[in-house]
Amino acid sequence: MKPFKAKTLILGGGPFIRDLLAEIKKHPGCRYRIAGVVAWEDLDEASGCGYPVLGTVDNLHRIIRQHEPGVIIVAPPDGSAKAMERQLLEARVLHKVRIEHAQAVYAQVAGKLPLETYAPEDIIYSNDFQPNRTALLASRLLSLGFAGAGLILLAPLMLLIGLLIRIDSAGPVLFSQERSGLAGRPFKLLKFRTMAPAVGPQSEWEEDNIHRITRVGRWLRKCRLDELPQFFNILRGDMNIVGPRPHPSSNFELFVLAARNTPESGIQIPYYSMRYSVRPGITGWAQVRYRYANNLNEEMEKLRFDLYYLKHYSLWLDLRILVETLTMIFARSQQVQDQTTEQPQEQQLDPDTATDLPGVAEQSQPAVDQPEPQAFRSRNVA
Repeated sequence: MKPFKAKTLILGGGPFIRDLLAEIKKHPGCRYRIAGVVAWEDLDEASGCGYPVLGTVDNLHRIIRQHEPGVIIVAPPDGSAKAMERQLLEARVLHKVRIEHAQAVYAQVAGKLPLETYAPEDIIYSNDFQPNRTALLASRLLSLGFAGAGLILLAPLMLLIGLLIRIDSAGPVLFSQERSGLAGRPFKLLKFRTMAPAVGPQSEWEEDNIHRITRVGRWLRKCRLDELPQFFNILRGDMNIVGPRPHPSSNFELFVLAARNTPESGIQIPYYSMRYSVRPGITGWAQVRYRYANNLNEEMEKLRFDLYYLKHYSLWLDLRILVETLTMIFARSQQVQDQTTEQPQEQQLDPDTATDLPGVAEQSQPAVDQPEPQAFRSRNVA
């Protein structure tokens, strides 16, 4: 049975509206059936959206009578719809049209926040980005229970992984790196080592270190089993099971600067620092909704998902993310099993072919010098 789709008009234009319409097209299950676009003043501002331009707001009443929409999605050019409040109010009351803000529709459809459209007052006067104590406590209890049970049930598997790492390559079983946690406090994140130990300073980026991935490390990455030691980070209070993925402390200043310059208004908003209002997680909304970030722009894209998670923070969202993560791990384990059956063993374990890396962000030893911005490609995931 096909979902009900409301006949919808888009009021506005420009790059954000084009992005919104692209997201609606990408999600055919959403409840909007676009009938056309209505420009604010200039018809050209609404062109290039892939839908007919029906006129300007001056003709809004005629357009509503002609097309009888159930929904109007409004993207005010200046962040408010004061010039059109009367007409929109009449459309809602007299024509029973539901009026929705484009910013909220984008977040609902795409599962991420359109940071370019946010103004300081959207953060200052909103309680959405401040998780309440009950939600924080529930998330913490879930994390402690999950980590404790995981360490007990998976102890034999973790011992086996440690033994395989020692047999496969020289070096320590565990890898640690300084990451930024709750309130920006640094902590040592633990992982099973998946790369050969580095000799001297190394690049932080994945493409520069693929040749160091070990045979066992490739398998651990595919199944995400290299993350299991982070159960100890949870018990120590550094992390939760679900939350924004912790970034290396060495990247903090760069990400803060990039995120502050995201809004199109030119007003700097400390988006990146907002991630530190909750504990980082082993998995998160960005990890189940987006691929691995290969450059700085994609890191900012993941930030949109992280802030969506923060805005909608709840135990139920954590449980949904956990279910999706376990489903993803199971699917990848099946892929590894299928590859083992179909390919010769020596070809499967060749570290030079390890290009299918998981979406969870990881790092190797940081370089002595901070890399130049143009060098931000794929992050290393030791």
